[in-house]
Amino acid sequence: MTLRSFRPRALAAVSLTAVAALTLAACGSSDDSGSDSASGSDATRTVKTAMGDVKVKKAPQRVVVLDTAELDSALTLGVKPVGATHADVTSGFLNYLPKDQVAGIEDVGQMMTPNLEAIAGLKPDLILTSKIRHGDKYAELSKIAPTVMTENTGHPWKENFQVHAEALGKEAEAKMVADGYADHVADVTKALGGKEKVAATEVNMVRFVEGADIRIYGKKNYIATILADVGLGRPAITDKAKDGFSYDVSPEKIDLADADVVFHSTYGDPKKSKETETTGSGLWKNMSAVKNGKVFAVDDQLWIQGIGYTAADKILGELHKSLAK
Repeated sequence: MTLRSFRPRALAAVSLTAVAALTLAACGSSDDSGSDSASGSDATRTVKTAMGDVKVKKAPQRVVVLDTAELDSALTLGVKPVGATHADVTSGFLNYLPKDQVAGIEDVGQMMTPNLEAIAGLKPDLILTSKIRHGDKYAELSKIAPTVMTENTGHPWKENFQVHAEALGKEAEAKMVADGYADHVADVTKALGGKEKVAATEVNMVRFVEGADIRIYGKKNYIATILADVGLGRPAITDKAKDGFSYDVSPEKIDLADADVVFHSTYGDPKKSKETETTGSGLWKNMSAVKNGKVFAVDDQLWIQGIGYTAADKILGELHKSLAK
């Protein structure tokens, strides 16, 4: 079965008819309550953010993003930022993003320690990030450009995407993306046997993290929302996750992660993250998912760090491929 995808890159190729309709609707609208002026490059809109109302240009041209979710959002909506921070990975920007889309974006430092001088040098007219990441830098960032912060990242990624879209003036495109994702989800669920069969399949997501315990992901995080959208079941262990995020275990308790299907990823060095030790242990090899060939290693940058619709679209494809086996 060939599955549909919203294909984020296709946003740039919206039909001329659709573009004309959107343009006419914008020109004919009398609702300009959030603007300082009715037309021109200085027209603004008011966006509700985690830090209060922020006025931004209706069509920002020089956008800087300070986290992976914001980078995914911008590119999904057809906006190439002039600057972005990088995650703590060896490849710079996350590897699931098309090279041609990230080419030319200025690296403005590591995600948690952005280079404010480099950001200012890009003369941005909009900065996108979250309070949990950079709330302590809000005053400094706001002096550089209007700064739109969501409260958090991860679990509320769909709501955050809508905030990003509003700040970028891309609400129409955002609806296309969300509708396309919903179609893709429905296709995957159907291809895997329908809602009842999918719900009867319990899936766990395990992450090996350098310098930390092994995480069995709960139900309140990015990847969990995608599993829930497809309708997949989750084992009881996920209900023990702290704040719904993860239930952390040592290699000696990895059997608690057993399920019908187990996906796992690694952040950092496989040895230092205990992946090598754990997956070579008797406890791991005796799990039913391992014995049944239902354990799949996945890309951490895509499944855990991306946090957006472009990543989600690719994950849906991988879910279908793995679970259909």
